[in-house]
Amino acid sequence: MPENNTPEDSGIQESVLSHLFELRDRVVKSVLAIIVALVGLVYWAPDIFHLFAQPLLDALPAGGKMIVTDVTGSFFVPMKVTMLVAFLIALPVVIYQLWAFIAPGLYLHERKLILPLVVSSYTLFIIGMAFAYFLVFPTVFKFMASYNAPLGAEMSTDIDNYLSFAMTTFLAFGVTFEVPVVVVVLVRMGMVSLAKLKEIRPYVIVGAFVISAILTPPDVLSQLLLAVPMTLLYELGLLIARLYVPNPTVEDANTPSS
Repeated sequence: MPENNTPEDSGIQESVLSHLFELRDRVVKSVLAIIVALVGLVYWAPDIFHLFAQPLLDALPAGGKMIVTDVTGSFFVPMKVTMLVAFLIALPVVIYQLWAFIAPGLYLHERKLILPLVVSSYTLFIIGMAFAYFLVFPTVFKFMASYNAPLGAEMSTDIDNYLSFAMTTFLAFGVTFEVPVVVVVLVRMGMVSLAKLKEIRPYVIVGAFVISAILTPPDVLSQLLLAVPMTLLYELGLLIARLYVPNPTVEDANTPSS
């Protein structure tokens, strides 16, 4: 026998469908924002890649050049770099769409917290990438190039390999610079106390060096350039988290009664 849907079941189904439709619309808007940014940049893809590769080009010896070992590499690698830039440009729109989707389900005090966290997360991620581009790349490339002269080796890097290295490094430093945000969220949500985070500081420092050893090239300089900022950012997170230690009285007032 066919089941009869109760009004409650119908209401739940309509609510789920409406959320799915809203999620679809916001995903479409996010994708369109990325596509618009990509279309606006695609003409300058070679120039964008040249700027992207400048730290390595500056470290190459006189007359040194990057090479292409894949037939389609000269087209797809600059396009991938341009897509990365387009995504970064459109990221505020993507974050806004995500924020607009989840905001109705949050308490008022949570809504007030999310927007600063979103802005700070985006800003710190960009700062992390800029730190890698302007400081880490030139330092590491010049350091590694200094080993080629005694060996009589010529330094020529494939553009696809450079892209993989740069993307990994950008992601590592971008995520690393999110440490203060993670610390603040953990404290504000009551997941971990500020005193406990201070207590585990020595383990965090050891963990920072372990993570940097995994994510960076196998040289001490690169590891230090990631581990030291990670440790300092953890300390910064502890300082900022003092302002966001939850107040039980306020939390109880903001929690709806059953």
